[in-house]
Amino acid sequence: MSISRLTVAGFALASALALAGCGSGGGSASGSSGGGSQADSPAPAAMDSSTIKVSSSPLGNILTDGSGRTLYLFTEDGKNTNSMNCDAACIKLWPHMEGTPHAGEGARASLIGATKGGGKAQVTYAGHPLYYYANDQASGDVKGQGIDKIWYVMNDKGTAIKTAAPAASSTDSGNSSGGGGYGY
Repeated sequence: MSISRLTVAGFALASALALAGCGSGGGSASGSSGGGSQADSPAPAAMDSSTIKVSSSPLGNILTDGSGRTLYLFTEDGKNTNSMNCDAACIKLWPHMEGTPHAGEGARASLIGATKGGGKAQVTYAGHPLYYYANDQASGDVKGQGIDKIWYVMNDKGTAIKTAAPAASSTDSGNSSGGGGYGY
């Protein structure tokens, strides 16, 4: 009985230590999203993964889901690949879009696809896997824009928009950090 408790305690400690080091990725220590823990944040806006559409934003026309929630690309994934470089800790802050969406207003049906990166089907647009940012709380939020210079919104052609988010929409301090972190 005491061996199983030690095993569970050891596993819990190892898991906690592993998660604590996930954001370093060779980047700077400033890759933190700041602003408190996610547990203190309100729940993000609902996801409607049945549609990909183009919506107007402070960054121009960008891809969103059916409920207007902003979609992002992760430049570390590359294009037209079946490998995802966003690990389990990253996915908590950057959940990927799943399902089989159709093209909504302004989106190009021919650019919507899927990849099996990470063992699960993930929606792609122009070959880029699509992600949400957990700290985007409302339709139209673009708080993930430019985080660690690897997370960007996309236009209707599937190209990353690398314009900085306006100050009112980018409350996360990780937006200007360099390096290979995940913004957490």
